[in-house]
Amino acid sequence: MSFQIEQQKVARRITLVAALGYFVDIFDIVLFNIVKTDSLHDLRVLPEQMLGYEVSLLNWQLGGMLVGGLIWGILGDKKGRLSVLFGSILMYSIANLVNAFITDVAWYAPLRFLAGVGLAGELGAGVTLVAETMDREKRGIGTMIITAVGVMGAVCAALIGKMLHWQTAYLLGGTMGLALLFLRAGTLESEMFERLLYNPDIKKGSLWLILRDFKRFLRYVWVVLIGLPVWFLGGIVVPQAHRFGEALGAAGPITVNDAVIMFYLGIAVGDLISGGLSQYFKSRKKVLLGFHFLSFPLYALLFATSGLSPFVFYIILFLLGITCGFWAVFISMAAEQFGTNIRSTVTNTVPNFVRGLTVPMTGIFLWLVPVLNGNLVQAAVFVGYGVLILALIATFQVEETFSKDLNYVEK
Repeated sequence: MSFQIEQQKVARRITLVAALGYFVDIFDIVLFNIVKTDSLHDLRVLPEQMLGYEVSLLNWQLGGMLVGGLIWGILGDKKGRLSVLFGSILMYSIANLVNAFITDVAWYAPLRFLAGVGLAGELGAGVTLVAETMDREKRGIGTMIITAVGVMGAVCAALIGKMLHWQTAYLLGGTMGLALLFLRAGTLESEMFERLLYNPDIKKGSLWLILRDFKRFLRYVWVVLIGLPVWFLGGIVVPQAHRFGEALGAAGPITVNDAVIMFYLGIAVGDLISGGLSQYFKSRKKVLLGFHFLSFPLYALLFATSGLSPFVFYIILFLLGITCGFWAVFISMAAEQFGTNIRSTVTNTVPNFVRGLTVPMTGIFLWLVPVLNGNLVQAAVFVGYGVLILALIATFQVEETFSKDLNYVEK
């Protein structure tokens, strides 16, 4: 009994650290989108060059996250989940602290890349630890808490970006990350992983284990595709909310800051709802399918209605955020789909590949705009519904993993 109580304490501690780490993670990801224009203006970027720099820097950050997902994921399976959790926090914290002191735009890209590498490791390591530490019936609750607390970092970033100078905001983000490292006391490595660590007969942290088996690789692809709608909205629609407001003839000005706040508040609520429903129905797939289907009419409501008031526009974004709250269940399911010896690799790379796919999604969107005679809304409809259909197909293909025994390896 005392052992079980101690295990519960360890699981709660890990969940707290992972949740706060994801809060700072999302804070830093969103903060760049909030302060990019002001920071580039202070770094003497000309107005006609602004958009190009903004897109380029975002791509550098996303590129860093793709690279970081691979690095941290493999390290997590070879060296341990805790080392990745704290190593990634340390890396993106230092990158953001340095970012606050740059005086030349040439330093911006490498620092956003390094921050991206660091930001890529925290969520996957935290979710993997929780999945392997908590009771199989309750681990979805742990992930629900991590993601719900984490996405509030976006709301905080939007508010801070309004109130503080961009350099001060970067300093705050970096300082919060370093402060998190003091919470590492009392967190323990996953016993499930430790049992494999010194077994030379089991290959750990190998991408080849995913790639060499077609069914396993296809399973991995399906999992990635399920998450695309979150970053279609979070990476294309919300950052360009002011332009969509103009294209839809909104009855008043739409601001990106307010759009970020409403969208991510919706995700936080959706994370709690999806996690709760998953526990109630004892199913991941049913919840994923339900949230995807709910997105279809909301897309139509946003893109097919002209003359919306800003209030109604933000309410629709809030509701769409709720439908993207499946992220909590999605991350749990990703961790549960694969064996212990590659679980960190999968759980770190999947969300970062989803984020990284914002780049081709944006590319297709920007290509469609002139093809459709400059119609921003029609381009978003094609990309958005295409992404939703892919996510639905992928969800039907994956296996149900609720309460699945995770103590196994891939061979």
